[in-house]
Amino acid sequence: MTSKEFVVFGYGSLIWKPPPHFISQVPGFLKGYVRRFAQKSHDHRGTPENPGRVVTLVHKEDWDRFSQSDAFPDEDIVWGVAYTIDPAYEAEVRDYLDYREKDGYTMETLDVYNIEDGVEKVVLHGAFCYVGRPDNPSFIGSEPLDALAERIWHSVGPSGRNKDYLYHLAESVRKLAPASHDSHLYALEVRHLSQFASVNSKIT
Repeated sequence: MTSKEFVVFGYGSLIWKPPPHFISQVPGFLKGYVRRFAQKSHDHRGTPENPGRVVTLVHKEDWDRFSQSDAFPDEDIVWGVAYTIDPAYEAEVRDYLDYREKDGYTMETLDVYNIEDGVEKVVLHGAFCYVGRPDNPSFIGSEPLDALAERIWHSVGPSGRNKDYLYHLAESVRKLAPASHDSHLYALEVRHLSQFASVNSKIT
């Protein structure tokens, strides 16, 4: 990546719904972060009255202070996709992303890793990424997994059902890195498939 390139790393819905005008994409992972459904969604997967839940990145050290109720393994890895944007459309895409991520997200820069010849190495330095920091008003932090799963199951917003967001994300991450660990994400998926989906099928 050169200093003139605008590269954005997607770890949530950007994985399966990428930004416009990208000219290349590179899968990769982050180090020192966890991905958690710790952000309220008032405008995409929920409403102001009944906000859904979407993912954000949290520095591992910060999450350890929040996460007494869901201490998932340290070996979890945040996989996503880095998109290089056509320079001719950089301003347009920045405006698009700023609007799409307006519900509490802040742009940060971070390094993206991959494995080359069996060795972890940085493949992109200083990629841009939208993060819901713990001090933003939509950050909800750690919730009991059952309560979080139920909230996601029932929430709906302008972008669709919150549970579809969960399913799309789990499927996308699994395709990106079949051998990787994302215990929080997959535990929520299992809760939905085993508990809520079975209950719903009995009702219908």
